[in-house]
Amino acid sequence: MTEIEVTDETIIEATDDTAPEQPGDLSRPQKRLLKRLYNARTVPVVADERPFLSYREAARYLLSLEEEARESAYAQMKAHVRDKVR
Repeated sequence: MTEIEVTDETIIEATDDTAPEQPGDLSRPQKRLLKRLYNARTVPVVADERPFLSYREAARYLLSLEEEARESAYAQMKAHVRDKVR
């Protein structure tokens, strides 16, 4: 039988996906894309001239912003990753 290691982060991620969205929360597609962008990242993503190396840092920053600023920073993160891939 295979042992599965369960960490606090695993539990948090599992509850993040199943938790209903709160007003002012990131949408489910936004959360999924951010998790993909930050998976095993070694080069930071820059938004609003601030570097972000993990999903948790980026999500915390985005949630601290007002709705319009949040959408702008989210778009900057997507564009930064897209430009670096090409």
